[in-house]
Amino acid sequence: MTVTGATLVTGATGTTGSRTAAALIAAGHRVKAASRRAARLPGAEPVRFDWYDPATFGDALLGAERVYLVPPVGDPDPAAVMLPFLHRARTAGVHRAVLLSSSAISEGGPGAGAVHQALRGLFGHWAVLRPSWFMQNFTGTHAHARSIREDAVILTAAGSGRVGFVDAEDIAAVAARALTAARAPNADLILTGPEALSYDDIAAVVTEVTGRRVTHRHLTCEQLRDRLAASMPLEFAALLAGMDRAIARGAENRTTDTVQRLTGRPPHSFRTVAERELTRRR
Repeated sequence: MTVTGATLVTGATGTTGSRTAAALIAAGHRVKAASRRAARLPGAEPVRFDWYDPATFGDALLGAERVYLVPPVGDPDPAAVMLPFLHRARTAGVHRAVLLSSSAISEGGPGAGAVHQALRGLFGHWAVLRPSWFMQNFTGTHAHARSIREDAVILTAAGSGRVGFVDAEDIAAVAARALTAARAPNADLILTGPEALSYDDIAAVVTEVTGRRVTHRHLTCEQLRDRLAASMPLEFAALLAGMDRAIARGAENRTTDTVQRLTGRPPHSFRTVAERELTRRR
């Protein structure tokens, strides 16, 4: 398949959206960078887009043949706004869609699971990216990163459970491949880093890289839910706390070869990402 039209990247200022847009632009593809404020990214066409404002859909889809879908943050039922957009996208000429979901959410499950379930019936070319937890949760603007910077602590209800944390750069590399390769994956893809680490392991690496002692504080699922509910809807807080409980029970203790298979290179380790992104903050 020849790539001609534009790729619409939703969430283009976010963790994976910005990196996916950059990867596509670097490879010579035309990108429409969609965000609520039509933020400018070097080499991309800025376009205003809001999942909750259908009036923004038309301009965003104009000339787009592929779309990278980042669900609205914090919405426990993103399908309510995403599915009408996807039906409109198909009518507008989009033929390939790549959805960002989560390793913790299966097809038909909560959150983006309903969108995942609908995708294969809407587009002949598609992929669902199901990355494990982002390594950037500890280096960017996530609550873990803030608590590391402010209090030198990581708060979870995950106990000693292990997670195959993945670099957002690796997610973006897979997304760019899934969007533009001659053959779409037409599958859901679980993305992890090269090793499964506990939050105690993460704290130890951050301590070594930054020279500042960081600890992991173990909370109960209820304690975490209540802390999160102070800044988000209770339903979503309960969903996130439940994911930590699943981690504690071993649900994310795995690694996959997906990044290697789709990009031709191994995924980055957490130490590599920490040295790249935390040392420059010191």
